[in-house]
Amino acid sequence: MNSLLEVRDVSLSYHTPSGETSALSHISFSLMPGEFLAIAGPSGCGKSTLLNLICGFLEAEQGTILMNGKPVQPRSSKIGYMLQKDQLLEWRSVWKNILLGLEIRRELTPEKIGFARELLTAYGLDKFRNARPSQLSGGMRQRAALIRTLVLKPDLLLLDEPFSALDYQTRLNVSDDIGQILRKEHKPAILVTHDIAEAISMADRVIILSSRPATIKNIIPIDLGIENRTPLSSRNAPAFKSYFNLIWKELNQND
Repeated sequence: MNSLLEVRDVSLSYHTPSGETSALSHISFSLMPGEFLAIAGPSGCGKSTLLNLICGFLEAEQGTILMNGKPVQPRSSKIGYMLQKDQLLEWRSVWKNILLGLEIRRELTPEKIGFARELLTAYGLDKFRNARPSQLSGGMRQRAALIRTLVLKPDLLLLDEPFSALDYQTRLNVSDDIGQILRKEHKPAILVTHDIAEAISMADRVIILSSRPATIKNIIPIDLGIENRTPLSSRNAPAFKSYFNLIWKELNQND
């Protein structure tokens, strides 16, 4: 099976009048169809920068990023991006927020509107379709933001700490909810997170980055030995603690 995404020897530095700051150094990894990767590393090491390179918001100084064997195009419609904030517009209803991307692309076809309606019903937001975002809980807002992204049928989903603004209990429930949705929709994803438990519970592999300039210290395959795993059930697996300790050590070793 061919890789969906190939990141090959990618490096990037930021240039300012005061000098040059190296952000990423010789980053290489691949993502298979249907796979879920998590990226963990010290604060400020360049995790979000890496996502911005993958989706074409930034251009690498060195190396290549290929999707389905072709160079990633700037702001590619094949890539969906969920940010830390849900970015729902208060003056639009939940339904209108979900259709926003289709409106912008002028793709409000009966087929795509029908798909949006299916997702809204399948993931429990149909009765809130006419509500404003402020009337939703934090978890429901993130679910609406995910549906808005999935409606566009991206080949790859990038998640930049989308649960970080939620309280702990809501975060657990929403990460479980969204993790199961992505598995059901067979959507490959890359999650940036500071939460080791979140990375282990959601991902098939965890990429550990060093401090800036970020290099890949290790890529850890996650095999918890349970069938039909969900993010919540993963946390109860006997092997979970061993993976947690391993990644904790990797993150706290001196580079």
